[in-house]
Amino acid sequence: MSKKLPIVAIVGRANVGKSSLFNAILERKEAIVAREAGTTRDSIMAKAEYGENQFWLVDTAGIKDPEDDFEFTIQEQIIQAADSADVIWVVVESDVPVTEEDRRVAKMALKSRKPVFLVVNKIDKAKGQDLTQFLKLGVKDIFHTSTTQGRGIDQRLTKLVEVIPQVTELEDDNRLHIALLGRPNVGKSSLFNSLAKKQQAIVADKAGTTRDVNRAIVKYHEREMEIMDTAGIRRSGKIEVGIEKFSVVRALAAIEQSDVCLLLMDANELNTALDQKIAGMVKEAGKGLILVVSKWDTIKNEEGETDPFARDRIAAEIAQTYDFVPWAPLIFTSAVTGQNVTKIFELVTEIVEERKKRIPTVQLNKFLREMIDKHPPAGLKNRQPKLNYMVQETDNPTPAFKIFSSHTQYIHWSYRRYLERGMRERWSFTGTPVQIWFIEKHETHRHGNSPTLAPRKHNSRAGLKK
Repeated sequence: MSKKLPIVAIVGRANVGKSSLFNAILERKEAIVAREAGTTRDSIMAKAEYGENQFWLVDTAGIKDPEDDFEFTIQEQIIQAADSADVIWVVVESDVPVTEEDRRVAKMALKSRKPVFLVVNKIDKAKGQDLTQFLKLGVKDIFHTSTTQGRGIDQRLTKLVEVIPQVTELEDDNRLHIALLGRPNVGKSSLFNSLAKKQQAIVADKAGTTRDVNRAIVKYHEREMEIMDTAGIRRSGKIEVGIEKFSVVRALAAIEQSDVCLLLMDANELNTALDQKIAGMVKEAGKGLILVVSKWDTIKNEEGETDPFARDRIAAEIAQTYDFVPWAPLIFTSAVTGQNVTKIFELVTEIVEERKKRIPTVQLNKFLREMIDKHPPAGLKNRQPKLNYMVQETDNPTPAFKIFSSHTQYIHWSYRRYLERGMRERWSFTGTPVQIWFIEKHETHRHGNSPTLAPRKHNSRAGLKK
């Protein structure tokens, strides 16, 4: 069964303070903040937490007056946000009278029938302003905030957690869910068609043809699989029209619904920063991952012939560039020739089984003792971390393990990597992230209660940052 974290989208016209609100909630600098309107040219997302709840927070590009052929820019952005997000925050400025853009944003958000909050930002600048004017926008829940003074943030988050579940469990349909991800025009729709064995997605040479999530259900060895073809994620600065500005939100929603993600990379344009960003999104979401080099049939040497050494060379380059996901298998495909298309189904099935793997507690603690004997964790004088015992979480779709310890704040991040390498040498976990959490030994041991899915008050924020 897949589990989905709620998605909260921050929308509004340009320069109303969306990025500042985003950063205030995360308690760290994540989005670029500047006085110039329209600084945020791409959707920026991060996993946030408040109390017992986790959710995806998405800071979107500012909504402007249509200045190109796409006169429905504003409407399309809000429609797509409503489709993919679970909650919508409409942001306006307290010191600026309600604009026509504000009215249209609020109207479209309310039409979605999703929970909508109106955030009247920069309240510290509202000197003598009539704040009752914002009642005309028709949004019931109104919050006055100031990021510079820290006002109104907790009140808004308190209300948010009342309307979102701690974790949403998707319907257990016994299907495997596969998301096709990648930049525009890397061959996702062609591979989608090859996997589905029918022309269900629109395939065109023009980048960005797929604007929604296309779905197909296929059977492989009597197991149903749902394949989701997402809109291409564009590079920052390349999202010029409203119809594409929420493609990242749609992709994030598809990642959350998936069991395994396929990251497609054009064989002629590998190792881009955005490809790495997408891989990081999948890892952060705790989903299975396969790196797919598409259009493999187009790689030729200078004589126009097949290069017999290209595969090994490219594999080495990818291994170096994606060293943060060394567990993700690499496969070379061609949707035109059908090369390795069936192999993808085999890999997906293998990864799903790896994600279900359960290690007995006795074996885990034997492993832990051996790893400590080889290399104990470093600490400070009179502050030596002591790892006591290890258990696997039972309610987490991602292989996740808790190690009850003392002085966890002194455990270096590299020790987590050391333990993960040891676990993979022994139990593989091919194609899936492995999450390891250090919990202070004096905390109550609630075996199976996942700090990943429902963070508790006992050092959960520290655990997320380590």
